[in-house]
Amino acid sequence: MPLMANAQQSGRVQERRLTPPDTLQVPPVANLDTIPITADTLAIQDSTKIVPSGPITTEIDYYAEDSIVTDFETNKVYLYNQAWFEYGQMRLDADRIVIDWENNEIYASGVTDSTGTISGNPFFKDGEAVYEIRKEMRYNFKTQKAIIKDVVTEQQDGILRGETIKKTKDGSIYLDHGYYTTCKLTEPHWHISSNKLKSIEGKQVVSGPFNLYFNGIPTPLGLPFGIIPNTPEEKASGIIFPSYGQEKVRGIYLRDFGYYFALNDYIHARITGDIYSKGGWGVKSQSVYKKRYRFSGGFNIDFQKFKSPETELNPVDYNTFRVTWNHTPETRGTGRFSASVNVGSTSYFNTVVNQNFQNNITSDLQSSVNYSKTFSGTPFSMSFAAQHSQSISTGEVRLRLPSMNVSMNRQKPFEKLTRFEPLRTLNIAWTFDFQNSINNKIQNTSPIDEELGGTTSSELIPFTPSNFALLLKNANNGFQHRIPISSNFTLFKYFTGTGSFNIDEKWYFQKLKYFYNPVSERVDQVVENGFNRISTYTSSFNMNTNIYGFFNFKKGKIETIRQHIQPSFGFSYTPDFTGESYGYYQNVQINEEGDTRLYSRHSGFIYGGAPSGESRSLTMSLRTVLEAKVKNAKDSTGDNPTKKVPILENLDMSSSYNMAADSFQLAPIRISARTSFFQRKLSMALSTTLDPYATAPSLNSSGTEVIRRINEFAWKNGQGIGTIRNASLNLNASINPSNSAQNPNEVRDELTNQFLQQGGIMDDFVESQINQIVNDPSQYIDWNIPWNLSFGYNLAYSKAPSGTTNITQAIQLSGDLSLSEKWKINFNTGIDLQARNITQSMIGIARDLHCWQMNVNWVPFGRFTSYNIDIRVKSSILQDLKVSRRRSFFDR
Repeated sequence: MPLMANAQQSGRVQERRLTPPDTLQVPPVANLDTIPITADTLAIQDSTKIVPSGPITTEIDYYAEDSIVTDFETNKVYLYNQAWFEYGQMRLDADRIVIDWENNEIYASGVTDSTGTISGNPFFKDGEAVYEIRKEMRYNFKTQKAIIKDVVTEQQDGILRGETIKKTKDGSIYLDHGYYTTCKLTEPHWHISSNKLKSIEGKQVVSGPFNLYFNGIPTPLGLPFGIIPNTPEEKASGIIFPSYGQEKVRGIYLRDFGYYFALNDYIHARITGDIYSKGGWGVKSQSVYKKRYRFSGGFNIDFQKFKSPETELNPVDYNTFRVTWNHTPETRGTGRFSASVNVGSTSYFNTVVNQNFQNNITSDLQSSVNYSKTFSGTPFSMSFAAQHSQSISTGEVRLRLPSMNVSMNRQKPFEKLTRFEPLRTLNIAWTFDFQNSINNKIQNTSPIDEELGGTTSSELIPFTPSNFALLLKNANNGFQHRIPISSNFTLFKYFTGTGSFNIDEKWYFQKLKYFYNPVSERVDQVVENGFNRISTYTSSFNMNTNIYGFFNFKKGKIETIRQHIQPSFGFSYTPDFTGESYGYYQNVQINEEGDTRLYSRHSGFIYGGAPSGESRSLTMSLRTVLEAKVKNAKDSTGDNPTKKVPILENLDMSSSYNMAADSFQLAPIRISARTSFFQRKLSMALSTTLDPYATAPSLNSSGTEVIRRINEFAWKNGQGIGTIRNASLNLNASINPSNSAQNPNEVRDELTNQFLQQGGIMDDFVESQINQIVNDPSQYIDWNIPWNLSFGYNLAYSKAPSGTTNITQAIQLSGDLSLSEKWKINFNTGIDLQARNITQSMIGIARDLHCWQMNVNWVPFGRFTSYNIDIRVKSSILQDLKVSRRRSFFDR
């Protein structure tokens, strides 16, 4: 019968710092020497005889709710029922734990009852790694290695499960017949299955040949091997595997094959390439960078080249590119640098299908790079900028490089020297600007006058390096100084007066000289080089006040209607700068009869020329706001018994009367209004320009009859109160049951807050994903809103004095509808009512698959006709793990 000691009690049983017993019992020896031995005062310290440390290097704690049994013969300890074992950062929980001191091992398993039910399966934690064990495990706390049967463990955003797992000291695990998934359900919706899997802690998960399973059903989709990132915050470098497929025009392709570089904690980059069997290829470079509390940004380049084989009936040949760069600084110091660059060849947007629907319907590109600097302790600041604009439809490119501004904030030199209000509020400022504008739309300099047989058409040349010399030669540049002086003061208690005096000076290095060409009977021009300046000044005085009116009602829902009227009257004076003494204008002969015409010597220059003619104008404007206070039927507490309802958010009218002009003294009357309905769900904006003068037929210099304005009011010639020259109407509505219409910034803030509340950590990759959602709403589905509809209607009307009219009107529609809790359909379309055709449209279907999301997008017509079926994992680290089938307009 083995020697065994049993201990059992109903209370808590705990042993701490257990030392293995000495099995060799040596009987004590009696000391018969009665002469004591004096102790040696010189201690012998031989470093070669220090006892080596054992395998246990730290404190061991263990506990069992039911019983602890120690077997001294086998040197084992048995723990039963809700037992746990702790050693350093390792903890093991199970209903049955066996500690083997002889072999430095620990064994754990669940307990099977009489019905065959297993309870108390092991739960193992080693540092940050957690293992949920379905059968048993064996762990050596000397080597820190483990063998585990049927285990589930979480690695970053993924779940690993295997029939047998071997864990090494460095935290790496080897799985036999395992799978990987991001679905945390007991029966996952999807997983990749492989006979061999290896998880390298803090780096990646590597698998042998694997298959993709949906709801436990195997698919033919798989690869010979797979590498999945397993690094916090995407800190791992590695190979990016390509997507593959076939297009009718470009043939079989491998797309987005490359490498991901986690260069350091500040810069990440990825370089990928595309290759097509029929001769095309592409290269992409994407990078993000961030330095905490300083700046963040990203830089992307995409170059695509394709040339169809000579046998193609409709060959395609293009080299196209796109460059984007964004740089955002943190608010720090007195200097600030920011950039938002979006440039590319026109053919890129006409030939490359983009997954972002908004990019395919982009008509203009805008870029800007800015640096600003404020000088502490002074009122001065400085800024430099480079700006770019590009029209996709016309190919026109405008580049302002460089653009400089130096300014002084408004200063009040007499603020503390006097109490006289006009002098005390007197302020002065100064700004200095320089701009150099480059445009590939070259204006013809001669002949200049269309009525004299010339032409004012321009030539659009390609914006390419070979044309840079011509573009620079035709650059438009200049300098401008502005000094505004103004003062504010109160008049007659209820009026506010503002007096101002403005000095403006422009510097150019060129000016125009005109001459009459008797051979061609027209006016030509030449460019004269040399520094010249334009000095002008204007003065004005304005007076305004506020008038309030209240209309109270004793019955009904409306309690009060409030009206706010803000009239403004002013006078401005501008001298006549067309005199020969100024040299800003030239009086030129225009025909053989000797008739003359005045031409500006700085026409078309970047800051313009001097104003022509004297102006003594009386300005008038009127602004009206109308709103109602109504009873709040939804208020039951009395905290908000009333609410404001806008009736007319604004109604503006303005015009001027030039007393110095010899004709057309009354300027066109401008009217604009804006309001909203149905709790601001529908907004309306209206604007128009009314010309008060009449029109009549006349003959031009070539004898052709044309319609022109005459210096008589329309109402005196039976033409009503005037002619509407321009008018526009805009209607916009956003309707959904949530009673909230969010702008892009609100969507960005909401997504960011939701991510942080769920315990997420913001980094560059999360920010880029949120920005992608905001910029392309079709990629983000709000499953909480059953339906949403956005509507827009735009009408524009113009009528020239010659009688030519132009009308454009269009309707835009977008929205989504939940067919069920997990199905949603969305769309984006428009109708050009004038051209009577449907604009670029997209129809999409989304399906929530718990850990996946399926999107089907279809562009049914137009130059970007295509469809795309995409099933994507929701986990951020597996955004590229997808099943896609795409057909583009190349395949037609």
